[in-house]
Amino acid sequence: MGLTQDAFFFDALAEHAQKSVIASKLLLDMLDRLEDAPTIATKIKEIEHEGDRITHRCLAALHKTWITPLDREEIHALITRLDDVLDCIEAASERIVLFEIESAMAEARPLAESVVAACVTMSAATSSLRDVKDGARLLELCVEINRHENAADTHYRGALAALFKKGTDPLLVLKWRDIYDQLENASDRCEDVANIIEGVVLEHA
Repeated sequence: MGLTQDAFFFDALAEHAQKSVIASKLLLDMLDRLEDAPTIATKIKEIEHEGDRITHRCLAALHKTWITPLDREEIHALITRLDDVLDCIEAASERIVLFEIESAMAEARPLAESVVAACVTMSAATSSLRDVKDGARLLELCVEINRHENAADTHYRGALAALFKKGTDPLLVLKWRDIYDQLENASDRCEDVANIIEGVVLEHA
């Protein structure tokens, strides 16, 4: 690999973020079509594997490239956190199948929608890193990601409260608590990406 591969790294980050958009939308669809959950979960797992391949290529390139468009630590942190987002989405879908969920809790959808919104905005922010000098635009997107994460937190707490108030079967409570945790974790990892991007803007803008 040559002295600099700016396009490679920006492409890798943008492509990975887009995988989370696709996976999160599939997960939202899964909640509406639980009868197709195994098939959808398989698609999400395939996307997660694609994300892993992007991560491995990106990390390998860091070792072979002399000059990188962002600090090596920033690229490493971004691709790692992006991978975490996708892992959490895949984990939630896996649990829905593993736990043989037959009916979605009403509170699950708003939480999943917040994850989708966070992923969409995260993808836009990641794609905009090519124009890191446009710090105002990037910071605006980061603030939006934070808003979606805050909304996810609110939905998460409401979902847990509803889960325990309904006198739901204890085993079902444990299952949905785990699913909710993975969705909330996904939104948290999106916020991690936003925090890293904010740091990039402060350093490079």
